[in-house]
Amino acid sequence: MKALYEELDFRPTPLGDLILRRRRMAMMDDLVVYEVLLGNGYLMSSLFHEVEVALADLGLAAVAGEKLEVVVGGLGLGYTAVAALKHERVAELLVVDVMAPVIEWHEKGMVPLGETLTADSRCRLVLGDFFALAGEPETGFDPARTGRKFHAVLLDIDHSPQNLLHERNATFYSAEGLSRLAAQLHPGGVFALWSDDPPDEVFLSHLAEVFASSGAHVVKFPNPLLGKESASTVYVATRGA
Repeated sequence: MKALYEELDFRPTPLGDLILRRRRMAMMDDLVVYEVLLGNGYLMSSLFHEVEVALADLGLAAVAGEKLEVVVGGLGLGYTAVAALKHERVAELLVVDVMAPVIEWHEKGMVPLGETLTADSRCRLVLGDFFALAGEPETGFDPARTGRKFHAVLLDIDHSPQNLLHERNATFYSAEGLSRLAAQLHPGGVFALWSDDPPDEVFLSHLAEVFASSGAHVVKFPNPLLGKESASTVYVATRGA
């Protein structure tokens, strides 16, 4: 009999124990699901990735032009990054993640989308603290090109602007923090954010203060564990031309 759970990796981190496991869902015809746990909670699951894909699609749909240079904040299981690479207009993709084990999972093919990302010459995985880099526009996200600007930044790290993995991330979601991020975008560039909570009026007001246009998209998806639909939010904001 196959095991229901198989632990593929276990690493202690400053944010808690990081675990990658493979799960067999007997209730779903033995569907194989990859899960990432951090500390005492779930960080992500391959069972639910529709909104991660929508993050890339909605964010890039708001960007004009060709040969787009894009940053993804948070590698996770790779769904947002792979969705971004499906857009032919994307010329270069930097994926920034603070956890070396997560990058290693992809480089070693331990997660299903790892081979897709590492085989695409447009994609580069960068070990770094997204929030620290977002707050330093003089240096920026690309260690090879100081002060570089991008056409889009797609972020999926914290659970929401209010539900943070670490309290130090809170500054990023303020008008001041968003202004520092906006300084790393080309004119007309886009910032898009995944959130597991409903649209937040306070955060929307911060976006409106910094960006020329902004809004929230509620993305619904089937939740087979609950037997009903669930929903998350994708915020999209555009810098002035």
